[in-house]
Amino acid sequence: MQKKEGSGTITIPVPLHRELKPGTLGSIIRQSRLDRSLFES
Repeated sequence: MQKKEGSGTITIPVPLHRELKPGTLGSIIRQSRLDRSLFES
């Protein structure tokens, strides 16, 4: 996924498998610049 923001573009990977390693998920959350609580159930 990509989002244009200001003068740049933020690219977030979308893995094609169901389970993610904790480090991969953490990286995706950081790159999304969204609050971590949005990803907790």
